[in-house]
Amino acid sequence: MNLLTIRSYILVAFCLLCFAIPVAAEGVSVEVAKKITDTLKASRPDLNFGNVEKTQIQGLYLIRVNTTQFLYVGEAGEYAIAGEMYHARPGEFVPVVAQHITEMRKNKMDVIPLDDVIIFPSLTGKTKAILYVFTDVDCHFCRKFHNETLSDLSARGVEVRYLAFPRAGIGSDSYKKMTSAWCASDKKQALSALKNRETIPENICNENPIADQYDLGQEIGITGTPTMLLGDGTLLMGYRPAKELLVVMGIE
Repeated sequence: MNLLTIRSYILVAFCLLCFAIPVAAEGVSVEVAKKITDTLKASRPDLNFGNVEKTQIQGLYLIRVNTTQFLYVGEAGEYAIAGEMYHARPGEFVPVVAQHITEMRKNKMDVIPLDDVIIFPSLTGKTKAILYVFTDVDCHFCRKFHNETLSDLSARGVEVRYLAFPRAGIGSDSYKKMTSAWCASDKKQALSALKNRETIPENICNENPIADQYDLGQEIGITGTPTMLLGDGTLLMGYRPAKELLVVMGIE
C-alpha cells in the first residue's frame, strides 16, 4: 500500500469519525427523495435512478443508478460524488456500498416465494444452511455443480434453492427448457433430466417465474452461471466444489 493510499484511508476515517452521527432506521422523506431524483434526472435523463437512502453522514444520501451503481448526493441533489465510502471499523475499512449491496441481495432472496424455486433439501434431517443457485441448464459448470456437488452439500445439511438464469435471454431455447422444468409436475426430476442432457416435454405454463428470476439476477449483478448466494447475501461467482462451499458456509 503506497503513501497516497494510506493518506486517503486516514482522511476517510477522519471524515467518518468527525461527521458521522447516529441515524435511526427510518425512510427518507418523500420530499427529499423527490428533490434529489428530480434534480439528477434533469441533468441525466438517460440514467435510471432508484431508491434514495440515508447514510451515516448527516445530509448525505445514497442513490442507486442503473441498478448496480451508486452516487452519494446532498439533500438538493445538485452535487454528486461517485466513489467509495468506507466504514472505519476495528482493524479494517469496510466499503459502505458493498455492505449495502449484500444486505439488498439478502432482502431480495428472503422474499422469493418458495413455490418459485426448485428446492433440493438437506438430507440430514436438519438444514444447516441455505444456498441459492442461479443456474442455466445449458451451462457446463452448472451441470457439474448439479451432478458432482449438489449431493455432497445435501448430505452435509445444505438446502439448495435453484433460480433460473437463462444466459441466452428470454425466449431462447434455454429459457424454454427451464420454463418446462419449472412448469413440470415433478420440478426436481425435470431439472435433473435437463442437467443430464435429456429432453423433457415442452410446457410453457402461464405465470411462470423464469423472466422474473432472470431480471432479478441482472438486478443484483449476476452476469453468468452458476452464481451462488449465501444466506447473508454474499455473492459467489462461478463453480465451487462442495468442500470449498462448506468452508465458506462454516459447515465442518
